[in-house]
Amino acid sequence: MAAPMPELAPVTSAILFFMGRIVRRVPSLWQTARLGFQGNENMLNLTRRSFVAGSTAAAFSIALQPAAFATGQGVYRDAIVIDGLGGIGNSETEGPLSDAQVQDIRGSGITCLHMTMSPVGTTPPDTGFTQAVINIGQMESEIDNHPDVFSRIRTVADITDAKKSNRTGVIYGFQDGVAFETDLNRLDHFHRLGIRVVQPTYNRRNLLGDGCLEPANAGLSKTGVEAIERMNTLGILVDLSHCGRQTAADAIQTSKKPVAFTHTGSAALNDHPRNRTDAELRAVAEKGGVAGIYFMPFLSEGKQPTAADVIRHLEHMIDIAGEDHVSLGTDGGVSAEVVTDKFKERFAGFVKQRRDAGIAAPGENEEGYLFANELNTPRRFETLADMLSARGHADARIEKILGKNLVRVFTDTWAA
Repeated sequence: MAAPMPELAPVTSAILFFMGRIVRRVPSLWQTARLGFQGNENMLNLTRRSFVAGSTAAAFSIALQPAAFATGQGVYRDAIVIDGLGGIGNSETEGPLSDAQVQDIRGSGITCLHMTMSPVGTTPPDTGFTQAVINIGQMESEIDNHPDVFSRIRTVADITDAKKSNRTGVIYGFQDGVAFETDLNRLDHFHRLGIRVVQPTYNRRNLLGDGCLEPANAGLSKTGVEAIERMNTLGILVDLSHCGRQTAADAIQTSKKPVAFTHTGSAALNDHPRNRTDAELRAVAEKGGVAGIYFMPFLSEGKQPTAADVIRHLEHMIDIAGEDHVSLGTDGGVSAEVVTDKFKERFAGFVKQRRDAGIAAPGENEEGYLFANELNTPRRFETLADMLSARGHADARIEKILGKNLVRVFTDTWAA
């Protein structure tokens, strides 16, 4: 592959929150990850809670009938519900979780969620490794502090146990290979610490391959191929959500096990580097994997997404890949968000900093808030299940989308 990109300043916890989606999940990362943009305390205390938008577009109305609500809620109550990439709290989460944030998890009905534990973007390898270990340790403390609410997920049996005990399990993952790219033996250590999902690259290039914003689209490096093989051996799911087109294609070909796009959208509906083409969706399906829908502005040409946008992409991906190969990965926190004038000002500053750092994706703008309007609630998946039921989707299909498909993929990939 081409030479590594020039060094960038390490990404701050604020940026990790909004696009790397780390800080909301691991309290106190604000203190441990303040490596760049020091002095801009506004960015390190960015406020996001809830924003409930108005009506859904008339061209794509979602009529919710009482019978549909009853059906959707029944499926949700009984299903294993998994957020393929999500987090605890919201943009106000700083330090230990508040009682309200813990209660949001308790009442969410989510069986488990995959949470990011590593930094993203160009980071010195030892710094990336250290940050990842600290982040894991902090989440371990939260689990220990709330054993009646959280559980550790290391095996598929742990997911079943979380459902039976009415707790929310936490799956540890990475969205970038910077914590181990110079020493693949570190993957063994991270696996012992609970890492079960790894994305080789974020948006830019690292030593493993090219991210989705690299114009060269050079694919996996030799080290990247070795990393995929090591993940297969250890029992780590390969996540390709932010990888470049060729990197994703190389990984699909290299992997002996299913792979996933845990949080993405359809490029056929919105041609964007973070969304996946029909050919890619089919390739992952043929490998036995899944593609998870995120609740992000990349579904809607940079505008804040609505439930209609989420469902439009979801239904297209079902048509292309089949109902056995679609899942959910919100890329957002469980607790609701509130938009205020102060929020808007700080969010605009966040967008500018991402642009200045060279990691902003096309279309990132000051009005493209990173959550779906009508799904801005801890029980957002229940709301979505209701909407899908109202549109005629069978209970069995909804159950697969909510989590059954991901359970199958974890079963196929976590066994070493």
